[in-house]
Amino acid sequence: MTSVLELMELLRADPDDRGLRTAALLRRSHPFDKELQIAGLVHRLASLLRLSDGAVTVGVAAESIRPLLGERVARLVRLQAPHRRTDEPAGHRAGGDADAVATLRQARDAAAAAGLDAGVLEDWQPLLELVAAGAACRAGSPGNALDPLGSSRGSSGPYQGAPGPRTVPGSPVATSSPGRSP
Repeated sequence: MTSVLELMELLRADPDDRGLRTAALLRRSHPFDKELQIAGLVHRLASLLRLSDGAVTVGVAAESIRPLLGERVARLVRLQAPHRRTDEPAGHRAGGDADAVATLRQARDAAAAAGLDAGVLEDWQPLLELVAAGAACRAGSPGNALDPLGSSRGSSGPYQGAPGPRTVPGSPVATSSPGRSP
């Protein structure tokens, strides 16, 4: 996947709106976890992607969205698969996202029931773009970039980008506010 528009086209091809319903349930239950909501929206991507031999894997789907939507969304999509076979427990591989994986699975299962009005795919495009911008920011932006999802990078304090002490011309003393003289 190289763009949100390409992803939207692929999602439009899904005859089932379970991804929309899953995302809508997650939006209600976890309104501040945008990446979890997007993982719910795209969790059925494996069924839309076909390899040359006709096989479809959740791992391939997760890897296809990693460059666009980031590591966490890809990990959630990979780990939510109902029939994952691995020697490691899902909680261990999920790291700090074990609760998010469990929540995604519950929402996915609940979304299988018909009747939930989930809106339309176009309603999700701004959030897809926001998550994609955040993933791009985390992947390659150096310095003190501010992630569109709200987490700052390159700064240990809450006042990232705030001006430091100001030196008044002609004086060796620094002041902390403009207009104040030593």
